[in-house]
Amino acid sequence: MNVGERDIGARLAFDRGSPGRRAVSVPRWEGEAAPLPPAGLRRERLRLPELSQGEVVRYYTALSRLNYGIDSGTYPLGSCTMKYNPKVDDLMAALPGLADAHPLEAEERVQGILRVGHELQEALCSLTGFAASSLAPAAGAQGELAGVLMVKRALDDRGELGRRRRVLVPDSAHGTNPATAAMAGFTVTQIPTASDGSMDGEALERELDESVAAAMVTMPNTLGLWERGIDEVAARVHAVGAYLYADGANLNAILGRARFGDLGFDVAHVNLHKSFSTPHGGGGPGAGPVLCGAELAPYLPAPVVVSDEGGLRLGRPERSIGRLQQFHGSYGVLVRAYAYLRSMGLDGLRAVSEHAVLNANYLRALLVDAYDLPYDRGRVLHEVVLAGTRQRREHGVRTYDIAKRLIDHGFHPPTVYFPLIVEEALMIEPTETEPREAVEAFAGAMLAIAAEAASDPDLGRSAPCGAPIGRLSAAPAARRPDLRWLPPGE
Repeated sequence: MNVGERDIGARLAFDRGSPGRRAVSVPRWEGEAAPLPPAGLRRERLRLPELSQGEVVRYYTALSRLNYGIDSGTYPLGSCTMKYNPKVDDLMAALPGLADAHPLEAEERVQGILRVGHELQEALCSLTGFAASSLAPAAGAQGELAGVLMVKRALDDRGELGRRRRVLVPDSAHGTNPATAAMAGFTVTQIPTASDGSMDGEALERELDESVAAAMVTMPNTLGLWERGIDEVAARVHAVGAYLYADGANLNAILGRARFGDLGFDVAHVNLHKSFSTPHGGGGPGAGPVLCGAELAPYLPAPVVVSDEGGLRLGRPERSIGRLQQFHGSYGVLVRAYAYLRSMGLDGLRAVSEHAVLNANYLRALLVDAYDLPYDRGRVLHEVVLAGTRQRREHGVRTYDIAKRLIDHGFHPPTVYFPLIVEEALMIEPTETEPREAVEAFAGAMLAIAAEAASDPDLGRSAPCGAPIGRLSAAPAARRPDLRWLPPGE
C-alpha cells in the first residue's frame, strides 16, 4: 500500500482539496438565467469536494485498489460459486445488436435475440433433464418463488390447495427456501439433518402426508454433500401427491454429470450468475431461470420464447403464474450464459464439475487436520464445510476472527456461520477456476492462522491488522450506520 492509499477511509473526498480547485472546465452559460426556487427550498451552501482532475483520478484509483473481486484473487465464498468468468462472454453480451436492442422492438426485427433465448431454454432443459423452462426470473430467489407459485397454482387446479398448506425444508437449506415458501403462503416444516449430512429419512417419513404441498431440497446440499437416497426421497414425496423442488444454487458440482429431472425433481431453478459466466456480487446482475417437467410446464412465468411457423416469438404458457418483472428478464446475463454454454460444450461442463470437486477435496485434505470437519464422509463435492470449534474452545479464537485474519493474508474470507446447523462454520468453495497454487496458498494461510490461534490468540482477535479500516462494531454498523458526511465538529 503506497502513501496515497493509507488514509483512504479516514479522509474522504470531502476532506481533501482546497476551495477553488476544479477537475473540469465548464463553459460559461450564455442563455437566460432561470428563476431560483423559493428561498425556503434552497440550501445556503452545497458541500461538495473541490479537487483537481489529478486528485480525483488518484483518489478513485486508490479506492479501486482496495476493492477485492474475483479478478484480484481467490474468492472462496461457499455456496456462492464466485469463480473467474471468461471476458469473451462479456464481449458477447456487449455486442451492439444484443446490448442496444429495445425490449419493445418488433419481434420480426429481433429474431437473433429471440434465438439466443430459445436455444438457451433448450440447452438448460437438456442440462437439467426437464421438459420446459422460463428465463424470466431475475435471480435465484425469484426463480424459487416462481417454482413454488407454479406448485401452488397446480395444486389449486387439482382442487387440493386447501388441504396442502405445508412445505418441507431441510434445516441446512439456504435461507431463501423457507422465506420463499412463507411468501407463497405456505407453512414451513423443518426436516433435521442426520449424522451423515443428508436429510433424516425417518423425520421426513413422519412429516409426509396429504397436507404437504412440496419439499424443497438443495442438491448437492449446503454441506457440500450429495443428498443420499434422493431417488427414494422423490418417490416418498410423490407417493403423497406432493412436488419435489430443487434449489440449483450448487449446480457447479454436478454440471454434465447429474440432472435434476432424472433424479425425480419436478421443478428447479438455476443461478446463471453462479455457474454460467456472469460476475456477481454487490447486488447483481442476476438471472434464475426456472425449469420443470411437463406437468408443471403450463404454469411457467411469462414470457417464454416460442417457435412456430412464423418464427420465434414471446409467448405466455396456458396457466402461467404471470410476469415477474418488466420485459423479458436479465438479457445480458442470458447472453453470457448462452456464450458460455456454446463455448464449453458438454465435455467442458463435465470438466468444470470435475475440477470444482477436485479442488474442494484437495482443500479438505490440506485442512482437515487443523480444523474440525463436522460431517465427515471422507470426500465432499464442490465445497467443504469446516468448523473453527477447536480454535474457539482451546484458544478463544472464533470463526469470525479467522475470517478477519484472512484479510491480512491477502484473501477474501469464505462464508462463515452458515449452514446454521454447523457451529463456528467455515464454508469454503474454491471453484474449478483456481489453480493448484492458489488452493495451496489459501490452505497455507488457513494453516498459519490455526497456528497463530495457539501461539498468539490476540493477533486473531484484533484482526485485520493491515487493512485501511480495522474491525468495525457490527451491530452499530448495521443499525446506526453513518451515511452522511459532516465537516469536523458538526
